[in-house]
Amino acid sequence: MVFGRLLLCTSLLVALAGPVDAQPDRRVGAVPDTVRVTLTEAITKALEASPEVDQRRAQRRFATARRDRAEASRFLTNLSLNTASSFAPGLSNVPPGTPDDELYLNPNVENDWSLGALRPFSRVEIVARQPLFTWGELSGSIEAARHGVDVEEARVDQKALEVAARTGEIYYNVLLTQALNRLADRTTQVVDRAKKEINRLLDEGNEDVDQADLFQTRLTEEEVKRRVVEVEQRQATARSALRRQLFLPEGTAVRVAEDELQPLNFSMHPDSLDHYIQLGLRNRPEVEQARAGVKAREALVDVEQSNYYPKIGVQASLSQSITLPERPNPDNAFVGDSFMGTGTQTGIGIQQNLNFGQTKAKVEQAKAELEEVEHQQTAARQLVQFEVEEAFRNLVVAKTAFESRDRSTTISGEWLRTEQINFDLGLADTENLVKAVRADLEARARYNEAVKQYNVAVLKLLRATGTLTDRVQNGTLIDETQTQN
Repeated sequence: MVFGRLLLCTSLLVALAGPVDAQPDRRVGAVPDTVRVTLTEAITKALEASPEVDQRRAQRRFATARRDRAEASRFLTNLSLNTASSFAPGLSNVPPGTPDDELYLNPNVENDWSLGALRPFSRVEIVARQPLFTWGELSGSIEAARHGVDVEEARVDQKALEVAARTGEIYYNVLLTQALNRLADRTTQVVDRAKKEINRLLDEGNEDVDQADLFQTRLTEEEVKRRVVEVEQRQATARSALRRQLFLPEGTAVRVAEDELQPLNFSMHPDSLDHYIQLGLRNRPEVEQARAGVKAREALVDVEQSNYYPKIGVQASLSQSITLPERPNPDNAFVGDSFMGTGTQTGIGIQQNLNFGQTKAKVEQAKAELEEVEHQQTAARQLVQFEVEEAFRNLVVAKTAFESRDRSTTISGEWLRTEQINFDLGLADTENLVKAVRADLEARARYNEAVKQYNVAVLKLLRATGTLTDRVQNGTLIDETQTQN
């Protein structure tokens, strides 16, 4: 029954590969275009192609345009050109020989609106308005628009962190499944060798094996086949997920550049938790978004309060009216013709909103919105501290688990080699050999899982501190140091 017990341990290895996200695709077909990426390249490509990030960038461009519009309103707030075209009447009862500049003195001269007397008429008017003193309305609007850009910039960074962390986790899922696939291949080989050995011993009439061992081997073989197919499909899914995360064309095969799943070279900062919390408060987009939101709402309160006071400004206009053929235009300071001539108006004006009840309500509304954002800022800081602490402690746990699994793999490997040597010398208990094989397979599978969890925990801590995308852009995602984490 030795081989039967040995085969049972192989099913445990394959079962351990079940919950993960996939393995190498063994299907035969046309060779697709292949893209190989490192972790940094994968995150960079995902950030460049992500429609989620592009959506936030579009919102940032909208806020930037709104800021530019507000800043442009500082000078010549209203500058317009107005034109109007119609028909002007002619003149009737005009005494022959009367000079044009004296026609206005003749009471018998009248406008002629008959169709034959109408003539083309056009008026052009340029109007310019410039605020001089607005009690903070203009400057407050500009300030609010500027901080609105900061809010949208923070939202872009927030989404970029999310996409980067998700891409990194998918990347390590692929690496994990590759490692587990190699163990699955090893398991298949063990089953094949065991099956052949049992058949050989049965043919020789060896009393140490019987038909029960063969049946057990065949059952284990079927279980392994089922698990291998499951692993292959999960690997295909994981690779497809990575391809879609990078938005590569259909038919493109994406492969990770690393051959082995290795732990990230990341060292915890000497100041530990407090250092990472302060790092998160300085770098997390949510904190910056809340801060900018408070500044924007403060400026909008000033805008609403400005309506309590009179707005002072200057306005200038220049108009030109033309009728062709020209009508007589009297050159007189007190008499003018609306269908001919040039006009200008310039002066200082005062505008005062007298509905103080509405103004007060709007001010209170703006203050309530400011108070809401201030509470959001407090909540954001608390949330960042919690998420950083959670990510930090999860990393400590993952690091401990990874180191423990690494030591377990070393111990199980030594145990297996010892039992194999003793078995070859005829000194070992076969039951101990089976246990050693079982422990070694399990330790290797658990080790790979621990490495993946550790690497993902590192990425999540970098995301929680708001430094993940900066590290990707600076090329320092992998080369961590003790003093810059």
